[in-house]
Amino acid sequence: MKRRIVYTLPVLWCLLLVTAVFAQAQYRTGWEPAPPPDTTRAGVEPTDPTGPDRFPNLWSLDIMISNDGFGLGGFYRRSFTHDLSGFISLSVSESKDEREFEYIDPYYGISYTPGKLNRFLVIPLMVGVQYRLFREDIVETFRPYLNAGVGPTMIYMAPYVQFVEYAEGQIGAEQVEFFKSLGKGQPHYTVGGFVGFGANFGTERSNIFGVNFRYYITHLYGEGLPSLYNGYNGEVSATKKNFGGFVICLNIGIAV
Repeated sequence: MKRRIVYTLPVLWCLLLVTAVFAQAQYRTGWEPAPPPDTTRAGVEPTDPTGPDRFPNLWSLDIMISNDGFGLGGFYRRSFTHDLSGFISLSVSESKDEREFEYIDPYYGISYTPGKLNRFLVIPLMVGVQYRLFREDIVETFRPYLNAGVGPTMIYMAPYVQFVEYAEGQIGAEQVEFFKSLGKGQPHYTVGGFVGFGANFGTERSNIFGVNFRYYITHLYGEGLPSLYNGYNGEVSATKKNFGGFVICLNIGIAV
């Protein structure tokens, strides 16, 4: 009999405890999260994961995609407030004349662009601001923002073809290999800028992954740079002044 009582009492206590917890849960209006660990210590305020003092510095690699091709860049960003930050960026991307048409030789597998005279590389050094949107209304895994930048831009023009004279007295154009053409190029300078919007994703604030949609405004004043030539007489047939356009930029970086 005593042994049965000893076994029965713990069971009754467990049933009473479960009943009490269940009864208390019926009167709760919602889930009440536990306080952050920092609040349990007197005189210590909880850490704000969105605060600029947590990860104020950001270094990032940019992978740029546009109708003209691909580009690479990098930027440094410094947070000033919860929503406002400043940045400086440098990138290199290719620019083409919109009248170009690239072909692939089916026999040799070599790509070429008839009538193309010069290659163009756009190298902007931008200083700008970034403003985060809806910080208090959207979850931390999706952080949208607006950004804009302005700064000096170098347009590097390198020859795509070189004209040679054949034995018969005829003049022809031979394509110049990319890296060889860079040594024969010339820089030209202007001022450019961009406006854009984007978002960073993920819960880990120290590792950044995001996408940024930008529209660049890069205009070269004057007569422009020669871009195309006439295949019959070798004379310049078109020039290029506008080196901007729409760009999709993928950001991969680390915040410290």
